Amino acid sequence: MQDILDDIDRWRDEGERVALVRVVAVEGSGPAGPGAAMAVSEHGEVSGSLTGGCVEGAVVAAALEVLASGLPRLCTFGYSDEDAFAVGLTCGGVISVFVEPVG
Repeated sequence: MQDILDDIDRWRDEGERVALVRVVAVEGSGPAGPGAAMAVSEHGEVSGSLTGGCVEGAVVAAALEVLASGLPRLCTFGYSDEDAFAVGLTCGGVISVFVEPVG
């Protein structure tokens, strides 16, 4: 977590906007538990990991959308969702993440 905070501070010192993403719920089998976190800069740089890669691309896209709108958002990825297989969440569970701008 300290690495994420250091990156957030660095990006903000450079004048970049940053989104913080946190796992808030996992149902069934999931790659990360509640509390796992990552940060995304407005230029798409990533610090931390939520899933070891299986939904990171979709999470980064959601973070960039949150930065563009300024509005926080709850995102859910699950095996039964059509998009889940496309983004790689094949572990059979459902993961919910909260994405918010740091400010």
